[in-house]
Amino acid sequence: MTLTEPNATAAGAIAPVPPLAERARNVGGSPVREILAVTARPEVINFAGGLPAPELFDAEGVAQAYAQVLARDAGRALQYSTTEGEPALRAALAARTTARQLPTAADDLLITSGSQQALSLLATVLIEPGDTVLVENPTYLAALQVFAFAGARVVAVECDEHGIDPESLDALVARERPKLLYTIPSFQNPTGRTMTAERRAAVASVAARRGLWVVEDDPYGELRFEGERVPWIAMLPGAEDRTVLLGSFSKVMAPGMRLGWLRAPAALLRACAVAKQAADLHTPTVNQLAAARYLADRDLDAHVATVAAAYRERRDAMLAHLGDALPAGSTWNRPEGGMFLWARLPESYDTTALLPDVVKHEVAYVPGAPFFAGEPDRSTMRLCFVTQTPQEIREGLERLGRALRQS
Repeated sequence: MTLTEPNATAAGAIAPVPPLAERARNVGGSPVREILAVTARPEVINFAGGLPAPELFDAEGVAQAYAQVLARDAGRALQYSTTEGEPALRAALAARTTARQLPTAADDLLITSGSQQALSLLATVLIEPGDTVLVENPTYLAALQVFAFAGARVVAVECDEHGIDPESLDALVARERPKLLYTIPSFQNPTGRTMTAERRAAVASVAARRGLWVVEDDPYGELRFEGERVPWIAMLPGAEDRTVLLGSFSKVMAPGMRLGWLRAPAALLRACAVAKQAADLHTPTVNQLAAARYLADRDLDAHVATVAAAYRERRDAMLAHLGDALPAGSTWNRPEGGMFLWARLPESYDTTALLPDVVKHEVAYVPGAPFFAGEPDRSTMRLCFVTQTPQEIREGLERLGRALRQS
């Protein structure tokens, strides 16, 4: 008698492979990445990307840092490292953070492969499927992807030009009992707005009274063109033991180095380190040592000031010509720093539907709709002003104006 396995197939038949996990089937790709793929032609003036200006990279300084690291101790630079990060880099970052009035020790920091990985690690260790996460409305698109992969229920907090509305936040936290609030308080992506000091203090108060983690993402904060620096939420009373501060070299040194960091209370930091061990063991050693060497030998603050001055000129060029490009009744903001400007066209316009025709005029933007966790405002768009020169910005806006008039 021949026994047959219950799942055996008929002779010669091939069984299908098991399906993808549900989260992989249900979470879509980034519309921004898809737009960049479509508009990669050099003739397209692309306001869609969130890419720093490559001509402003300190390529010489970064190259020298790598050369010195490899010349002095290539064996160490090319070897495995600790999950928490290279001590020299953590110490340098702790010193920079402390100098900005947030006392920080090297052991308070975890080096990550860009701040995007830091966000992913936090989702891994904090979020159970079905947990509620609060986000600004609108918010960073890749954060929405991270939370979706974690199985979170994402709820948008009401915002205005000054950031999160504290009363709305308090009511939402009381009703929804979320695990965390994700915010980009300075020069937010996608809107470019900055949360006021008063609003930040109110957020810290809500977090303390209601019991809430605050994830404060700050990739753009050093790129200030005008106005006074606003304190981190992590510095404010009530928030010290429940705020995770994320930082990055991507916008101020080079995104290709993939260096970010996470500052968190000790227990949460340890959990993130364990999650990182499972993800990639550690961030590349040579990149960490090169960044530490750069910070030791070069004046990063002076370099950032040069970049910010160029970005301010480009922002001003966009502001000067945007009124001629957008239809009557449009509104837009004036960001004090960062990389993005947010515009709203009259309600009759759908920027997603318009984009294919606009691209035919060899210019591109990102429609605002994908950045919303709830009902989207389809008349909005994000414009990145840092990648093109002022002359290219003017030409791109002329193309955009022609495209919108002919739509």
